[in-house]
Amino acid sequence: MVSPNTSAITTSFVLLGLVGIESFRYLYALLSFALYVTTMFVSSMIVYVTWTKESLHEPMYIFICHLVANVMFGSSAYLPKLFIDLLTECFTVSLSACLSLAFFIQCYGCAEILALTAIAYDRYLAVGHPLRYPTLMTNLTCAKLITTIWLFVLIGVFVGILLTARLTDLGADINNVYCETMSLQQLACSDTTINVIYGTTWTLFMVIGCMFVIIYCYLKTILICLKLSAEASQKAMHTLVTHVLAFSICMTAAMFVTFRYRLSSSSHSAVIHVAISVSGLSLSLTVNPLIYGIRTEALRVRIVQDLQKLGQIKITF
Repeated sequence: MVSPNTSAITTSFVLLGLVGIESFRYLYALLSFALYVTTMFVSSMIVYVTWTKESLHEPMYIFICHLVANVMFGSSAYLPKLFIDLLTECFTVSLSACLSLAFFIQCYGCAEILALTAIAYDRYLAVGHPLRYPTLMTNLTCAKLITTIWLFVLIGVFVGILLTARLTDLGADINNVYCETMSLQQLACSDTTINVIYGTTWTLFMVIGCMFVIIYCYLKTILICLKLSAEASQKAMHTLVTHVLAFSICMTAAMFVTFRYRLSSSSHSAVIHVAISVSGLSLSLTVNPLIYGIRTEALRVRIVQDLQKLGQIKITF
């Protein structure tokens, strides 16, 4: 509970998650830097080969490229700031910067699950309707879906940020290493009913709605694969497993964040709060580009070819 003497207008916050890891700040700074460099390198290679290789100008690879580009967006919003804050021992953040960071991180998370939903639908069409697929899922249709995803995400997240910005009597301590709306709402002494209703509705739609579509598409795809020839089934299942891995990581990260708010806010659980929040976001940011870069053969082969040309490096798989 916030003290009655707390100012109605809070202009800055203390990120308690950073304070809690101060003793190991150089180690965490090094880890965040390594994660950022690795993520950006692998992601940029995937985007580059998809952009430059005409044979990859197909909906499946465009959707993967969009998913990976979103990872680059999320990584750039989170990891550089974490790295700089740890090096400079800057554990405070202004209200405007906090809301901006929350906006970018939540846009990343929402866009990721919608991108995975689009990929699941695309794979269902490719396997279930192979003859009609070229007309059902054109590059233009793919571009329209991606545009719709971002319009929906930007508007939805922006409304949530506006609802959070109107809150008053906020506490000054955020038990995290980054800002997001739920952390800010927990600090508010003013009425958060509208925020809770909107946040719950948005979360149910994003998680439950998208999960239903994804599971339905995957189950239908698996049933269709069972009826295909052994070679066609193996190829389709390989692609499906890649997407299931990415989807599982996304859901695991979401569960990490959701579970964090079920914990008490006592001091002894502060380390657990930080560990869960950092692990969930970092896992999602780092692993997906590696999965698609390694398991998608067309991308892997062209990335290796480009690296060999660039550095005359002999790489084999």
